[in-house]
Amino acid sequence: MTRKRFGIDIDGTVTCPTSLIPFINEDFSLNITLDDIRQYDLSEALNIPAPHFKEWFDEKEPIIYANSPIAEGAKDVLLEWKEQFQLFFISARKTHLLQITEEWFNKQDIAYDKIELVGSHDKIQAATEHNVDIFFEDKHDNAVAICEELSIPVVLFNTPYNQDPVPEGVVRVDNWIQAKQWVHDWVSRT
Repeated sequence: MTRKRFGIDIDGTVTCPTSLIPFINEDFSLNITLDDIRQYDLSEALNIPAPHFKEWFDEKEPIIYANSPIAEGAKDVLLEWKEQFQLFFISARKTHLLQITEEWFNKQDIAYDKIELVGSHDKIQAATEHNVDIFFEDKHDNAVAICEELSIPVVLFNTPYNQDPVPEGVVRVDNWIQAKQWVHDWVSRT
């Protein structure tokens, strides 16, 4: 039997969605929490001019990614899944961050079949190339597009910034334990 292939976003999914907040608070003299972020575009959410925020993010990105905490429950679930499924981590990170990303995965002791940094939020081509059967995401429009374009289920990790309605086929979960349960049920049905 062929092992199912999982496409998994990294930031805000495998890493804790609060990863950027300490850096934002320090560098922009803010005192925000995840609950304060109601949209994915942080420059807009925080009322910081987009060019300024992009410059800041480009500079801080390697430090943030090297130090991102892992999402609660992710490690145990991913270690268990590695025995049963193929894991393809597909991220919008830029390709020059591959070494930092691989080092983070090694430090966290998370095995993978492939890490692909696509450099944009459009993950459909990579998901298609890796022939994934299901995708895990935190960005609302990515989840919807992947589900609709590829006709595969997408597990969307709930955050304050992704609360727009979702179509059938996009399943919301609050944590990795719920994702694991949903996947168990889904595998039983397929």
